[in-house]
Amino acid sequence: MAKNDPITIMLVDDHTIVRHGLRALFTLQPDCQVIGEAETGEEAVKLAGELVPDVVLMDLVMPGIDGVETTRRVKQVSPRSQVIVLTSFEEDKHIFPALRAGALSYVLKDIEPGQLVETVRRAVDGESIMHPRVAARVVQEVRSTKKTDSNPFAELSDRELEVLRLIAGGLSNAEIAGQLFISEKTVKGHVSNILSKLHMLDRTKAAVFAWEQGLMRLD
Repeated sequence: MAKNDPITIMLVDDHTIVRHGLRALFTLQPDCQVIGEAETGEEAVKLAGELVPDVVLMDLVMPGIDGVETTRRVKQVSPRSQVIVLTSFEEDKHIFPALRAGALSYVLKDIEPGQLVETVRRAVDGESIMHPRVAARVVQEVRSTKKTDSNPFAELSDRELEVLRLIAGGLSNAEIAGQLFISEKTVKGHVSNILSKLHMLDRTKAAVFAWEQGLMRLD
């Protein structure tokens, strides 16, 4: 991007009124230009590959592929595009997968307009901005990770470890339920907790992680 070129922005949100509000905000900024809008993740990936925007403002919860997977795919088709998550959600199950998928910044929709504009400007220079509550969770996670580096499964209960071993062994939820003599609904609850605690997007990644970390070799 040349020094005097405007910052090109793509908006990704399934709510039309949100996109219109964001477009109106950035239209008022002489150094910003909205060059594209998408209301689904699939559309966002296609547009990102065509437009290669400087910045993508990304919602997380959308029909079809969610914002986390969309972020990952956008970074694949347009690595230079900086993704800023703009969402109402501040739970760990949203924060960490989004950051791991390649998001640079994570801000909430209650952000002041001027702060959002500044977040976009800083993104062009590779500067990350986090909502204070999100930043606090990231710091807490980093500290927790340092304490549990020797055991990446420290947060899992004995039953969750048992379920994770069976997942890594290739068993389905129904097969796990049968082996442990519990309901399939209970298994699904354990799987959800495991993915949340390990900050994994799906059971396949959790299974691979279990093998990589030697869980299948532990008694």
